Amino acid sequence: MQNEGLTIGALAKRTGLAISAIRYYEAQGLIKPWRNDGGQRRFERADMRRLSFVMIAQQFGFTLPQIKAELDRLPGGRTPTKGDWAKISRGFRAALDARIETLNRLRNNLDGCIGCGCLSLETCALYNPGDRAAEKGPGPRYLMGDSPANEGDVDKDAHDS
Repeated sequence: MQNEGLTIGALAKRTGLAISAIRYYEAQGLIKPWRNDGGQRRFERADMRRLSFVMIAQQFGFTLPQIKAELDRLPGGRTPTKGDWAKISRGFRAALDARIETLNRLRNNLDGCIGCGCLSLETCALYNPGDRAAEKGPGPRYLMGDSPANEGDVDKDAHDS
């Protein structure tokens, strides 16, 4: 007996995704249905796992191109094995650890100078005199992971006043 596969409706019901979302993910190459003799889309049960992975990865902030790149590394587009998921998870874990570090830095320094170059707060003269952060590039340099040129290089005159 040939595998009849899942209809798009059945896949939507099992994953909680709208049919339009499943079609979008198909158009993005994240899943590859086949057609039955009547020309209807059919999906493998493993596509539930792939779509669940997509939804979880998106919740963690990964983009569809990033997710697709991970899934495309699987030989022949086969169904991921437990080992495949472990390997993908290690790569995602490193990216998540970096994000967590950034979020912790943001939380811990939210009330201080962020190195944005506005120089509008009294502390800017202390932590970012003359907008030294601009030498490191655009944006909120200190919240992005940069630190002042010299860790102890706080403008002494501004500090003593």
